[in-house]
Amino acid sequence: MLDIANLGRLLVFLGLGLAAIGALLWGLSRTKLPIGQLPGDLSFEFSNVSCFIPLATMVVVSLLLTLVLNVILRILNK
Repeated sequence: MLDIANLGRLLVFLGLGLAAIGALLWGLSRTKLPIGQLPGDLSFEFSNVSCFIPLATMVVVSLLLTLVLNVILRILNK
């Protein structure tokens, strides 16, 4: 069961993680990488509705995160 101190610690770490992800996305937006504009990203526009589904971007991000997490876990297990 979570007591108030553990809950506070969890919220601090979640906040720091969210801030780190935000800083990473902010930094990536300043580069000229075509994130969100890959050939497999779908975009639909109708009269009043637009829908964007970044399929290729999600696959690339998933592969990169899988590689990074596997490397981190291998380093920590040694």
